[in-house]
This record gives sequence, structure tokens and C-alpha cells, in this order.
Amino acid sequence: MNVNKIIYKPVGMLVSVLGGLAASALFNKVWAKVAGGSEAPDPTDKKATWGEVLLAATIQGAIFGLVKAAVDRGGAEGYRKVTGEWPDD
Repeated sequence: MNVNKIIYKPVGMLVSVLGGLAASALFNKVWAKVAGGSEAPDPTDKKATWGEVLLAATIQGAIFGLVKAAVDRGGAEGYRKVTGEWPDD
């Protein structure tokens, strides 16, 4: 196994964590606009409606999926530019 590929794993994990933090911040901003400034409901919050909980989960899932795909793809492209190899090769 190439040393660069061994290095890619921990760097990729760090970038994924940072992406998760960015996705969380983005979701909070989007939800504040959608819900008029309130925090996203917790699924077990008895005051939240089914609609609110499911809408929040849908938006959160879409944002996290988008950010994860962008971060993973960007990391792979960056790795290729630096090493000349694709991470999974």
C-alpha cells in the first residue's frame, strides 16, 4: 500500500468532520429561515408536529448528503491533484 493512501484516510476523516460541522451550521441557518428563527424540532419534542419533525429531517438529510458528497469528492480530487492517483485505485 502506498504511503500517500495511508495518509489519505486520517486526512479524509478530518475533512469529513469539518464538513459535518459546516453542514450543521448550514442546516441551522436554513431552518431558521424556514421556521422564522426557531430551532429545529427534536423528533421526541411533544410540542412539535409530525410535519415539522419530518420537514426538519428532510432538509437536514438533504444538506448533510450534499455536503458529504461535495467534501468527499473534493477530497478525492485534491488527493489526485497532489499525488496523481485516485484514492480508491
